[in-house]
Amino acid sequence: MHTETAPQNFLETIAKRSAGSPALKGDVPKINAWMRKWFTGYSTRYLKKNFHTLRLSCAGMPPDLKDESAVIFLNHSSWWDPLVCLFLSQQFFPQHQSFAPIDAKALEKYKMLGRIGLFGIDQSSWRGAAKFLRTSGTILDAPRSLLWLTPQGRFADARERPLKFQAGLGHLAARNAALKFIPLALDFSFWEERMPEILCRFGSPIRSGEPALHDLPPAKWTAVFETRLAETQDALALESLRRNPADFQILFRSGGGVNWFYDRWRRGMAAWRGDKFNLEHSGK
Repeated sequence: MHTETAPQNFLETIAKRSAGSPALKGDVPKINAWMRKWFTGYSTRYLKKNFHTLRLSCAGMPPDLKDESAVIFLNHSSWWDPLVCLFLSQQFFPQHQSFAPIDAKALEKYKMLGRIGLFGIDQSSWRGAAKFLRTSGTILDAPRSLLWLTPQGRFADARERPLKFQAGLGHLAARNAALKFIPLALDFSFWEERMPEILCRFGSPIRSGEPALHDLPPAKWTAVFETRLAETQDALALESLRRNPADFQILFRSGGGVNWFYDRWRRGMAAWRGDKFNLEHSGK
């Protein structure tokens, strides 16, 4: 789920050539509802198999979008990010259709992804940059559509600073007068249990039509988004360091323990002593 990575000058040239002319429409992937539901369910089970919990910061809840379309942009630190996004989209935005760009070569290899909302982008060509802007614009013109982007364009550690985004997100903001952009921070951390935690936090939405941000050039928009996502990540990092379960809402918990045999023995010993048995190491 990488945002396009065409060079900045590609997008600048395309934007200039299209200024004042009717917006070109892009081909939007046709989502197969059954396949999307199956893959979301499979992804959820796979997450639960590999993580102890998915925790959402109580101070960073998702906004109520109603019928609005929006862009959700997030850091990209792991292979797990798209699966987490699928889960969050189903949990909080079930009435919205979600889309995301992916490298065209990867989509050619995994064609099924095109049937659940991903569209292929050539990350190094004029044609790819133009397709990203056209397809994204067409998606966002429709009501109840979400575009999920990882504007770093590569895997990057969640602690990397400063953030450096590719140009596409800034151009989307400059070309759309009243669109909501929502930062999302993801972090993966080990706490007390054998399996890791997934931590997430939404930041304050940014609307491209706000008076203070009106008529910003794409490069300035990019800087605004970099700052806002870094702030959201830093706030999540502090919550992760505190390890206070009260800071989070648990979206799923897959249990704890060590292994089937040892946990069965522990349960039996607790019953023999008349103690209450807690499978988890921390009990949190």
